[in-house]
Amino acid sequence: MPTRVPMLTHPAETELFGDALTCEAWLPAGFRVGEPRQPPAAAESLLHALAVAEDARGDDADDRKGEPPISFQRLEAKVDLLMNLVGKLARQRDDALPLRGLRWSHLGLRLDAAQAFDLAHDDAGVALIEPASWLSDHIELPAKVLATSATADGQHHLWLRFAPLGAGLADALERHLFRLHRRQIAEARLMARQAD
Repeated sequence: MPTRVPMLTHPAETELFGDALTCEAWLPAGFRVGEPRQPPAAAESLLHALAVAEDARGDDADDRKGEPPISFQRLEAKVDLLMNLVGKLARQRDDALPLRGLRWSHLGLRLDAAQAFDLAHDDAGVALIEPASWLSDHIELPAKVLATSATADGQHHLWLRFAPLGAGLADALERHLFRLHRRQIAEARLMARQAD
């Protein structure tokens, strides 16, 4: 798996990410033509629960005032190991989402894959994303195909524009992306300090 999600020049990049807060990640994700199988409230609920869990875990260094007790750190580590194990088992299912490079904002996302996407402009369906690497559950966001392309190195790209989301889901998605973005900045700073 490459370490970075590629930056591309394509009109869809500007449309979805031009003035929006964006995040790049490698996560299980996909797109399915058709109607959502989950109500929008399910995605909103999962994103809210994820926010509470991650805030409680103290993943954001800026929010920590002091280190938790060592006994809590051990418990947290054991829960992380258990969640990773459950996630690996869940990904072995036939309907497991493939791990893909993606770039996303509150407007939509780009999926990267080695195989071509057999889709047409304006195909309507559902973007499926596991929003956290340690959680083997996904959210469903209604979306339409904005564009597809292939690069000279054999990579294929699919741009999806999210359908209008309810206020609660849109807010939960923006908060999730903000947390991811902030974490990515913190990780980049840490790597830069370690390189010095």
